[in-house]
Amino acid sequence: MTSDITHLRRVLVWGRTLARHGVLRVFEESPHAPPMLKRLARLARIGTRAPREPQYVDAFRALGPAAIKLGQALATRPDLVGEAAARELAHLQDNLDPYPFATFKASIEEAFGVPVETMFSHIDETPVGSASIAQVHKAVTTDGDVVAVKVLRPHIEDDFERALATYEWIAIRIENYGGEFARLRPRATVAYFRRWVERELNLRMEAASASELADQLAAEPGFVIPKVDWQRTSRRAMTIEWIDGIKMTDVAALEAAGLDRRELAGILVRGFLRQAIIAGFFHADLHQGNLFALPDGRIAAIDFGIMGRIDHRARLWLAEILGGLITGNYRRVAEIHFEAGYVPAHHNMGEFITALRSVGEPIRGLPVKDISIGNMLDGLFAITRQFDMQTQPHLLLLQKTMVMVEGVAYALDPDVNMSVIAGPLIEEWSRDELGPEAVLADGLIRNVRTLAEFPDFMRRVMALVPAEGAAPPLPPMAPLPPRRRPVRSAWMLLGTGIGAALALAVVALG
Repeated sequence: MTSDITHLRRVLVWGRTLARHGVLRVFEESPHAPPMLKRLARLARIGTRAPREPQYVDAFRALGPAAIKLGQALATRPDLVGEAAARELAHLQDNLDPYPFATFKASIEEAFGVPVETMFSHIDETPVGSASIAQVHKAVTTDGDVVAVKVLRPHIEDDFERALATYEWIAIRIENYGGEFARLRPRATVAYFRRWVERELNLRMEAASASELADQLAAEPGFVIPKVDWQRTSRRAMTIEWIDGIKMTDVAALEAAGLDRRELAGILVRGFLRQAIIAGFFHADLHQGNLFALPDGRIAAIDFGIMGRIDHRARLWLAEILGGLITGNYRRVAEIHFEAGYVPAHHNMGEFITALRSVGEPIRGLPVKDISIGNMLDGLFAITRQFDMQTQPHLLLLQKTMVMVEGVAYALDPDVNMSVIAGPLIEEWSRDELGPEAVLADGLIRNVRTLAEFPDFMRRVMALVPAEGAAPPLPPMAPLPPRRRPVRSAWMLLGTGIGAALALAVVALG
């Protein structure tokens, strides 16, 4: 178990790095920052020649691979880090210098326990991608298939575990501040980040995500997911079909190839909405670098390390929320938020309805092609602080991905209309999920489950009834008085304060 001193040492090093890049200035200027934090931020900046404008991307790159991934995760949390920081962190590219090809080959042999030549007849020595977690090379299998081989960086699991342990240590101390810090749920945020990273550090999970996504997109033949070579995939290495296509970033090449950009935009939007709304399992990193246009006009996606999942109930609420904002039924949207527990019951529903109107009215009367679902969700989440709404990481990830998909689609076709494209899909899903047949089916399922649980319920009740002639149950014990916490020495209080204060820079940039 890592000691507090070790965590403090890491935090102080990280805090100094953030100060050199001007990131700690946000605490000096924030009205929500405690006075002690403002003083420590100014102290950490002394002698650093910190820039006036925070350099978030450079700061997180300087902190290493785990911080790069954390920065990408925080880019989905404008409620936590602020709009400016989230926009800047969205440009944080996951590119590192490649490690030697000999190490790459040795890692493959270690992952499978056999010589490389028994699986691959050729591997290009120059990587096609070198990120914070893994490196990718083009290869040809002994069966003659052209593939991409992705292998984890050496010792990357240990590096991330050390960083995650300290992030968790930081989050506990931040949440103990209470108030706004507790509402933002830093511990839940770090736990969500840990699950995210653990998925990316297990390439079998990434392969399984690709396979699951391919099954769910069978109804969208224009959206292609490469096939996994399971015989050449393990926890530390993954082999997947090579995609020969044009990156969506290269609009000139798309034009030269004679591809229909409007049709490509429609395929992208339909594919994503089918993932998110109908399946509830979506590729959460659909930026232009992960999307390719194939010569036959289809779209292929790669890199399945970051995936989002939305459960059935959340999708029902989300569908009603979006529909209510578009149609102006703000009361129903408010009721859903209170029913779902997103807004604490002590708040006034009338005030919340007014806040929702501030999100919905700007889009009322606009042509549907001018309505951005992503921006609508962005506006919805912007009122979370005012009404003490606890953050929902899965919905924030969906909103971030939806904005990303809209951006790619608009770059392909400025007149693309997500609302119109979404219409048939939402109608199909709503008919299945919200129609009377679905309500009846849900009721039957609940009744069957209740009947199945009834015998166990009766056994628990009977266990509480004393047998005939038995002594009456003892009264409940009075609670023990709270234990007094020992008084800490002054230097420990100061050290903990400094650690927790500088730690905020790592998790809550704003």
